[in-house]
Amino acid sequence: MITRDMTIAEIIAIYPQTMQIFRSFGLDCMECQIADYEEVEHGAGVHNVDIEQLLKALNATITGSQETAL
Repeated sequence: MITRDMTIAEIIAIYPQTMQIFRSFGLDCMECQIADYEEVEHGAGVHNVDIEQLLKALNATITGSQETAL
């Protein structure tokens, strides 16, 4: 399960399929040097992304759920 305190780089390294979700929320995190250190909650806040919707979509992607927050 992806949690708000995980770093963006950690999430992408463990679950590469989440890159499409980050992009769909306007977060090109895989190209950002801060991704190695930035927690997903902070990154979402900086980019005015609803953290709950982002986490819901990320976790739906890794569990294969058809439910999305988009």
